[in-house]
Amino acid sequence: MKKAIFSVLAATVLLTGCGAAKTDTASPAASGAPAGKSDKKIILITPEKIGVNPFFTQMDEGVKKASKEFGVTVKTVESADASAIEQNLRAAVADNYDLIITSSFTAEDALKKVATENPKKSFAIIDTVVDLPNVRSVVFREHEAAYLLGAAAGLSTKKNIVGMVAAVDIPLIKKYTVGFQEGLKATNPNAKFIVNYVGSFTDPAKAKELALTQFSQGADFIAGASAVGDLGVFEAAKEKGFFTSGQDIDRTVTDPEHIVLSQLKGTDAVAYQTVKDFVNGTFKFGAVDYGLKEDGVGLTFVTRETKSALSPFVGQDVITKVKAIRDDIVSGKVKVENPVK
Repeated sequence: MKKAIFSVLAATVLLTGCGAAKTDTASPAASGAPAGKSDKKIILITPEKIGVNPFFTQMDEGVKKASKEFGVTVKTVESADASAIEQNLRAAVADNYDLIITSSFTAEDALKKVATENPKKSFAIIDTVVDLPNVRSVVFREHEAAYLLGAAAGLSTKKNIVGMVAAVDIPLIKKYTVGFQEGLKATNPNAKFIVNYVGSFTDPAKAKELALTQFSQGADFIAGASAVGDLGVFEAAKEKGFFTSGQDIDRTVTDPEHIVLSQLKGTDAVAYQTVKDFVNGTFKFGAVDYGLKEDGVGLTFVTRETKSALSPFVGQDVITKVKAIRDDIVSGKVKVENPVK
């Protein structure tokens, strides 16, 4: 769920002993971009390995796109574990990268330490806030997209019982749970909402167990909001025949019969924009956020088309109504409050 900023690539390994360099453009020409267009060097340091959580895969795609368009040299380093993040950040400083990007709350403490010690270096972090004068913090208004998902669930449920399997009970996840609940109330005040927490971002077995419990309590729609754990929710939906939704990317394409919606998070777009701003000289420090208005978050069928067929469980009438809600949020007619503030 949390939604991958990454590199563009040749094959080079960063010998820090903490993580592997996923990709690297040795020169702008290596990516097919105009040679010499930018002499900037940018590195992305992920807090975990790429490939399991699509949140980080999307970021990689965004950085690749920016590298090709602006001829900037980019490298991605995957941290083997949380303890490796600080060492990888320090290695990037030593290698004199112009912009050092990382992501998620697991990198907060390491970034605070390294950025404080290197006040003349430029840093960015995606999906959380580090309040330092040399850090750009990129965050999302996930609660707006969660509101749309909850609204769609309220209009679609046939049993008036809706569930959500969330990752952990922390402030960030309240953007998902509270936003969803508010949208559900807006369209179906009589619907019952069940939420359970996995206690981890990487436990499909536990997530599946919780989804099966919610199904036994009568839920016919159970939203996944547990990162890698969503795979367990999807498995339960396929076994029992209930309906579910994914996070960050369009998960409907993997099983449109059961995964009928996906809450979207444009980590690819913000990664691209971060690199673009830095190369173009419009990069500013401080917090910037992306919501429905900026197309930073969204919902399949409502804000973004998909290759999947729309499930009869949802139906076009529901999508039309939720599109109207989306327009009202963008115009300011409907205000979705950030539950973390």
